[in-house]
Amino acid sequence: MRFFILWFGQNTSQIGLLILPIFIVLIVELLNSTVEAAIDRISDERHALSKQAKDIASAAVFFSLIVFAVIWGLVIFERLYNA
Repeated sequence: MRFFILWFGQNTSQIGLLILPIFIVLIVELLNSTVEAAIDRISDERHALSKQAKDIASAAVFFSLIVFAVIWGLVIFERLYNA
């Protein structure tokens, strides 16, 4: 991964822009795990609000992955287009 970041990032701003979404995805995934663990700790029975909370946390992970893909795609496109 480090090789790709250094090759695609043409300057320190782009390198930082490529590293940032990796950490965003990791942070959101940790928060998703926290929500799921807290809900599972409260009760094992199915409840509509528990499902909704888990679905929203999973959606946050999905959107962070979209941000990751868009940022990386734009930087890679710029790198390949200008090469």
